Amino acid sequence: MLQIKNLHAGVEGKDILKGIDLDVNAGEVHAIMGPNGSGKSTLASVIAGKEEFELHQGEIVFEGAEISELDPEERAHKGLFLSFQYPIEIPGVSVTNFIKTAINETRKAKGLDDMPASDMLKKIKEKADMLEIDRKFLSRSLNEGFSGGEKKRNEIFQLAMMEPKLAILDETDSGLDIDALKVVANGVNKLKSKDNAVIVITHYQRLLDYIVPDHVHVLMGGKIVKSGGKELAHKLEAQGYDWIKEELV
Repeated sequence: MLQIKNLHAGVEGKDILKGIDLDVNAGEVHAIMGPNGSGKSTLASVIAGKEEFELHQGEIVFEGAEISELDPEERAHKGLFLSFQYPIEIPGVSVTNFIKTAINETRKAKGLDDMPASDMLKKIKEKADMLEIDRKFLSRSLNEGFSGGEKKRNEIFQLAMMEPKLAILDETDSGLDIDALKVVANGVNKLKSKDNAVIVITHYQRLLDYIVPDHVHVLMGGKIVKSGGKELAHKLEAQGYDWIKEELV
């Protein structure tokens, strides 16, 4: 589904990613871990097409098509979704109106008519119930005055509504208490299928107790320096990253 080949990228002339290779197949969950400043959020941003990041070298191939020249919204229409580490507030735009617009813009890009209002309401109700979201929450301005947990739950609600092919979750677990973490993880697990894939970027093993990865990658110094199964995340939790640094010397 996603092939990243020799990706070099950065911001304001600074090289942050220094040769990333990554293959993600449909049906898989990949976890990307690593110390602060290793390039995890940069990788998520470059895949999603955030404009402040510059791609210096390499390819991003999504479902067989090179997408590195596409705008963020074009990538979204193709089925890419990025859950932000720090979701922004949009006063005056309700959660419901935002999600209706997002879904209908994607349908328009595919040559489809707007989703009928009755179908939209049914889907909103179904996904809100799945994520234990109060209906009043949906009429509030997007992320305005939301707690950290509410912002993250709202991101997963958007994910549930958009049903992307590839979801990238950038530190969705940061700032969540254990109950909110379980709700968010449960939502992600219900959305997983053989036809979609998830990339989870996290510092902590605890999220991976609930969203169990097929593959774990360690990003350090702008490169993937180690890959393994879920047991690698357990080892990182217990021993930190020093043992990997020693292996690299």
